[in-house]
Amino acid sequence: MDKKRPVYLDLTKIRLPLTGMVSILHRASGFALFLVIPYLLCFWANSLSNPESYAYIQSVLHQGLTRIFFFVILLALVYHWVAGIRHLLMDLGVGEEKISGRRGALIVLGLVLILAILLGIVLW
Repeated sequence: MDKKRPVYLDLTKIRLPLTGMVSILHRASGFALFLVIPYLLCFWANSLSNPESYAYIQSVLHQGLTRIFFFVILLALVYHWVAGIRHLLMDLGVGEEKISGRRGALIVLGLVLILAILLGIVLW
């Protein structure tokens, strides 16, 4: 066994390339969406139960923190969708090279930024 191996892995010193960051963020956004599903189903079920619950949910949705929460959730959904399309294209052999992979990652980040601005305008 090689004695020059590191004893621990310092995650603060690892520099991932842009393509790796986009890939990890895709996984993180999918995990966040998975965790939020029960809350979204609860909102939906309560809004359908009776008119009073619908009015209450509607009033809650107009509060600032709730808007920010839903903006973040929708932003995660948009990011996951756009990065997922990139991953599907890579599965088909498009953008697998180093330069085109970086270009694809930049396109994903640019599209998400544009869609986030549009989403912010629509929500507010």
